[in-house]
Amino acid sequence: MSKFNSQAVMDLMEEIFRAFAQTVRYGLRLVQRMSPPALLGAALILAFIVSILPLALVRFAFFMLLKIAVGVCVIGGRRQRRREHQQ
Repeated sequence: MSKFNSQAVMDLMEEIFRAFAQTVRYGLRLVQRMSPPALLGAALILAFIVSILPLALVRFAFFMLLKIAVGVCVIGGRRQRRREHQQ
């Protein structure tokens, strides 16, 4: 494995910056060419992705963990009663 030197790191950072800048320029040109209804649709989709989708994923994870916790409690209680009944 080769050693990293500062010039290689700087070249990598410069390449990442150039790729990011090119992507931003492409996005801006795309937005400039959009019609107002298309721009509104893109804004609504972006708002959905940024706000509603993460909320739904967090709620899903919360309720899934709650379901697992309740299931563990119920199964643990049943096993304990079965052991007491067998003794």
